[in-house]
Amino acid sequence: MVTAINPVGPGGQPTKYAVAISTTGASTPGLATFVDFSGDTVLITASIGVDPYYLAVSSDGTTGYTLNRDTTVNSFDISPALLSTQVLQTTLLSGANPVSILPQGLHTYIAEPGRSAVADLAGSPPKLNQEFGPVSNPTYVVGVTNAPRVYTLGSDSSGHGQAYTLETTTDTIDQTPITIGSNPVYGVMTADGKRVFTMNKGDGTVSVINAQTNLLDTVPSTGKSFIPVGTNPLWADLVPTRNELVVANAGNGTSPGSVSIISIPLCSVTTVTGNQNSGCDPTNPVDATGFGTVLATVPVGVNPVMVAVLQDGTRAYVANAGDPNLPCAAVAVAGQSTVCSVSVINLTTNTVTATITSLPDAACTGAKPAVLCGRPNWIAATTGTPTGKVYITSGDSNNMSVIRTDIDAIDTIVPLQGKGVAVRVTAP
Repeated sequence: MVTAINPVGPGGQPTKYAVAISTTGASTPGLATFVDFSGDTVLITASIGVDPYYLAVSSDGTTGYTLNRDTTVNSFDISPALLSTQVLQTTLLSGANPVSILPQGLHTYIAEPGRSAVADLAGSPPKLNQEFGPVSNPTYVVGVTNAPRVYTLGSDSSGHGQAYTLETTTDTIDQTPITIGSNPVYGVMTADGKRVFTMNKGDGTVSVINAQTNLLDTVPSTGKSFIPVGTNPLWADLVPTRNELVVANAGNGTSPGSVSIISIPLCSVTTVTGNQNSGCDPTNPVDATGFGTVLATVPVGVNPVMVAVLQDGTRAYVANAGDPNLPCAAVAVAGQSTVCSVSVINLTTNTVTATITSLPDAACTGAKPAVLCGRPNWIAATTGTPTGKVYITSGDSNNMSVIRTDIDAIDTIVPLQGKGVAVRVTAP
C-alpha cells in the first residue's frame, strides 16, 4: 500500500494589495493597478480620471480615491473584481485645484487651495456636503479614521503656518487657527489620535499639536512647541513599536538630504518611571521625558521626497529623487547629484545599511536582475512573512519596482502601462 503525504508549505500570506496609479498623458484617462502582495502579479487595471496626480486609500484598505487633472475625484473598491465601469466619479466646484484627500470614516476631506477651502464629501459616490472656509492656502488634511478632530494645514500671506481644527463629531471648523511653523506641507497623526506632527518646510521644524487639548504641545526636550530637524522637511512616517517619528528632509535638492529620527513616547504604564510627572492619565497622557529628542540625523541620497517605515520597527526606506535638473545615473558622479536611489535605514542602529541605485527607464525594460527604474516619486512599505515588500513608482517610468525586505534588494518589476504617479498598500 502506498499513501501520499502532501507536503506542508509555509503559511499563506495575508490578502493585501499594492494599489498604484499611473498617467497616460495630460488629456487621457489614467490607470489604477492592483498588485497581489504574495505573488507580485497584476490582478486588475482599471481606467480612472484624466491624468491622476494624488492617491489615497481608506484605513481599512477597502476603498481607493484619486484626484485627477480633469477636476474630478474618483473612488473605487479595492477588489480584483473591479471593472472600469464601477469606478465612481465626483466633480468638485470650479477652481478647487485640490491637493490632498483624507478619507475619514463617513466623511472625506479635500484641501482646495483654489477656493481657500476644505471640501467635505459624504455618501457613495462621495458628494459635496459642504465647504469649510476660508482656509488660507490649504496644503494638507491630517488625521486618522474615527479621530474626534482632524487638522487642515495652511499658510497666511506671510508664510506663517496655520492648522485649522475640523471637529469630526459635529462636522464643523474652528475659524481660529493654531499657529505652527512656516510653510507646513505634510502631517501625521498618531493612531490613537492624541498627537499631530506637522512638517514645516519653511523653517526646518516639526510642530506638535496635542489633539486632546487642541493646543500646541510644549516639547520637554526643547521647551518649545516645535522640534528642529533638517532643511526642508516634507514627509514623515510613524514607528509605533519604537515610539519614533521618521522625518525626510529634502535639503537643497542638489546635495544629499537627511532623515531625522525623533523619540515621541507618551507617559504610560511602562513609561511612567523617570517621567516629569509622577502619574499618567490614560485618557490624557502627557509627553514622556525625552519626547521630541532627535535621536539621530542620518545622511541619505540626493533630494529625498518620501520615507516609508516597516511597522515592525526594523527599517525605513527613503526615496531619493536626485537632482531634478540632471538625469538619473547608476554611478555616483558630480558629488552624487545625478544618482537616484532608495536608502535603507536600520532603525536599531540608525544607519544606512543599503543604497539601491536607479537606472534610467530605458535600461529597465526586461532588466535581469530587476533594478530600480527611473526617478522615484512615491514609496510604500508593508510587512510580511517571510518577507515584506517596498513598492516604488517613478514619474518617468512605466515600471514599478518592488524591494524584498528580507534581502533589501529589488526582486520584481511590475508593468503599469503608464508613468508612475503614486502607490499605497492596503495594510502596513
